[in-house]
Amino acid sequence: MKTPAQNLARSVPPVLTGTLLVMWLLLNDSLSLGHIVLGLLFAVALAWSSGALRPLTPRIRQAHLALVLLGLVLRDIVRSNLGVARIVLGSREVHSGFVKIPLDLTDPHGLAVLAGIVTATPGTVWVDHDATTSTLTLHVLDLKSESEWIDWIKGRYERLLMGIFE
Repeated sequence: MKTPAQNLARSVPPVLTGTLLVMWLLLNDSLSLGHIVLGLLFAVALAWSSGALRPLTPRIRQAHLALVLLGLVLRDIVRSNLGVARIVLGSREVHSGFVKIPLDLTDPHGLAVLAGIVTATPGTVWVDHDATTSTLTLHVLDLKSESEWIDWIKGRYERLLMGIFE
């Protein structure tokens, strides 16, 4: 039997509520009590009303790995920005291409996070995911070696995402 607090947490996800509250406070550039209360009311209402849009609830297995992943992604975004800037400024030759990456990750939340990571990283684009063969197709602006990209995605991101979600 679930407690009322567990039922409330299931119907109003705390991470989504917290994220919406922080976004509200940042957008309003205020930490006044009125903005905190109003932001919390909006965050709870939006999180609760979006419940019908979330048929699956994520299961976070090892939350500490999310911090490790965040650090890696931020570092990779900065590094990729510098690489793309060198290409745009004309100091490097472009070798773009497509890479097919076999994935072991099957959790839809993990795949969504991986898609966000790839999209946020300059120079890479998530092109396709074939669920039947569990293959990800990426377009890479500066493709030197397909095996490097396969090792990069699988060893750097997929391993952590599997630890977090599977």
